[in-house]
Amino acid sequence: TGVQTCALPIFDIMSVEAGRMRRLIDDLLSLTRIELNEHNPPSGTVDIVAVAHQAAAALAPLAAADGISIKIETHEPVRVVGDRDELAQVLQNLMHNAIKYGRENGEVRVRFGDAGAQGGRDGHRLAFVAVEDEGEGIPREAIPRLTERFYRVDVKRSRERGGTGLGLAIVKHILNRHQGRLQIESEPGKGSVFTVFLPAAAS
Repeated sequence: TGVQTCALPIFDIMSVEAGRMRRLIDDLLSLTRIELNEHNPPSGTVDIVAVAHQAAAALAPLAAADGISIKIETHEPVRVVGDRDELAQVLQNLMHNAIKYGRENGEVRVRFGDAGAQGGRDGHRLAFVAVEDEGEGIPREAIPRLTERFYRVDVKRSRERGGTGLGLAIVKHILNRHQGRLQIESEPGKGSVFTVFLPAAAS
């Protein structure tokens, strides 16, 4: 009986570590695929609002576990130039981070808008998607490093929540392919806003 009692926690630990290893391998493979295709910008158009609603639905059980609600501030279409699956990966990563580092019983807000030609290549109009949390915020000196591979501000919390340290690196490379960019604004104690800028589809 003593042997069985000691063995159970060991198997639990092995299962957790195996799951973490699978997630790490999946993220590394995903990053490799994105990098190989990074110089071939997509040409299709996507309703980024619909993608956000699908991402929020997929993450709803995770958010509910911490009492967090995901509020998407519009149902009106916002069309951008892009690859639907890759943009879904971007929004899922950003929302997942907002849930993971947000305040329990708080809210994650997703906003959309027209950024005009702000930073757009060749003067092209941009649309934006902003994912805002109510977490502890990020130290100013850490912000430039957030998209580095394996960089994590709170290593312990990230590991507990299944983080691989690759999510924002994946976001950066997808946005490079889409000729877009990521803007990060944060202040300790006041939460964070991750804003994605993407080429707007022609109306």
